[in-house]
Amino acid sequence: MMKKTTKAYAAAGVDVDLGNRLKATLPRLLRSTQIPGVLWLPGGYGGLFSARFSAIRDPVLVASMDGVGTKLKLAFATGAHASVAADLVYHCVNDILTFGAKPLFFLDYMATARLEPTVFTQVIRGLVRACRATGCALLGGETAQMSDLYQPGEYDLAGTIVGVVEHRQMITGKAIRKGDAIIGVASTGLHTNGYTLARKILLEQEKLALNDRLPGTTTTVARALLRPHRCYLQQFAVLKSSRIAIHGMAHITGGGLLDNLPRVLPQGMDARIDTGSWKVPPLLRFLVQRAGLGQQEAYQTFNMGIGYVFFVPMQQAPKAAQLVGGRIIGEVVAGSRRVRLQ
Repeated sequence: MMKKTTKAYAAAGVDVDLGNRLKATLPRLLRSTQIPGVLWLPGGYGGLFSARFSAIRDPVLVASMDGVGTKLKLAFATGAHASVAADLVYHCVNDILTFGAKPLFFLDYMATARLEPTVFTQVIRGLVRACRATGCALLGGETAQMSDLYQPGEYDLAGTIVGVVEHRQMITGKAIRKGDAIIGVASTGLHTNGYTLARKILLEQEKLALNDRLPGTTTTVARALLRPHRCYLQQFAVLKSSRIAIHGMAHITGGGLLDNLPRVLPQGMDARIDTGSWKVPPLLRFLVQRAGLGQQEAYQTFNMGIGYVFFVPMQQAPKAAQLVGGRIIGEVVAGSRRVRLQ
């Protein structure tokens, strides 16, 4: 009898056969995210989407890509792979939402040392769950095995999203006017930014374990850090259906309020933010205090409890804030595209 041998490529760290077996389980999951426009061609070199939008006269495609950052380190330590995968989708949906775009399809990229079937399946299920929740098709992706680049048990995860918006309904911030109200909608935690510093403070400086209780709260460090990245698609839809004039929107990601609001402010205008108009969550207060951050650095490093911002006319602000479960956190004033914290 011939002795069974391991293929040379698999022995080197790339198990093509395992990859093929895992990918064979994907068509059923991907089909569950199909929306009108998806042209199904399993096994092809790319995903297909028919760009026929009967309800849109002048469609503009909006694309974005991002990653989960070092929040992945917590997934490695806790097994929360599906959760961070869903975070990736929600982050990308929020990014294109700032233009008023409806998500169409999503593509993922996962790179790892060696494929671990359980982890791979959890990641895909997390992507599928978030895509279904946002009406977005998971059109395909890429899985790479690179044992000489990644540590065993670790992986990187990134995604690309494409959405569509009617050209004349596109929201760019150009409509923002002096006197507009700034509506802030709460985040659910760090979302997907600031984790390198947060882990350094909590796990290294404070010597806390993931299962330890976060000081001043009734939750664990792991639960506080792994709270999902909130998606704001529903809040946008509610404002649109209520005929609220949305002059601009900002997703508060890396750079916090200080760097993200100027991205949509027109020339000659500042965003004046009343930092006392909302309560900063306990996790963020703890991190800022223990790191000794000044106000400017804190509001540039973390979202400080605000995950998304709408710019609306001041007369519509009370209704808008109520509809989205947010609050008026500031006003647009004359200036030079800066954020003034008060």
